[in-house]
Amino acid sequence: MNLYFRLLNLWLRARRRGPVGLWDTVVTPFRVVPTDLDPLGHMTNGRYLTIMDVGRMDLMLRSGFLKKMQRAGWYPVVAGQTITYRRSLQPWQRFEVHTRVLGFDERWGYIEQTFRAGETVYARAYVRTRFLKRGGGSVDHDELEQVAGAFPEHAIPQWLLDWTAATRITETAA
Repeated sequence: MNLYFRLLNLWLRARRRGPVGLWDTVVTPFRVVPTDLDPLGHMTNGRYLTIMDVGRMDLMLRSGFLKKMQRAGWYPVVAGQTITYRRSLQPWQRFEVHTRVLGFDERWGYIEQTFRAGETVYARAYVRTRFLKRGGGSVDHDELEQVAGAFPEHAIPQWLLDWTAATRITETAA
């Protein structure tokens, strides 16, 4: 339920915060609330992933890409993610999630999301995404570029491509 309140708040504030480009870094503010906490009194690791969804939605909404996807009959899915925690976020603490698109290869989109309070980094995550068609199938690279606009020349770090290859699940995986 907490996610729905945050999404509503995001939607209400998006217009006031102004438009951004799809390739910009979007900074989304949050505060740790009691429903984010685990029994040890800090933000639970699963909540980071939920808040990352809101950060990506902020980018898609404010850049206008969400409407373009909807018109095309597409929706995004997370295909994989990795996150490293550096510090614990505490009750009532304000923090921001910095979200940016790193780029695309022939199959996947890559996003970096960093949790910060001031200049202090609390966690950093990398998300591998894919776009699917409501009628079935995946959106290919050329279709995506046609709707999103020309992709800038961003080099995806080699370790991220290696991670993608190493974590791929095949049909025959046990």
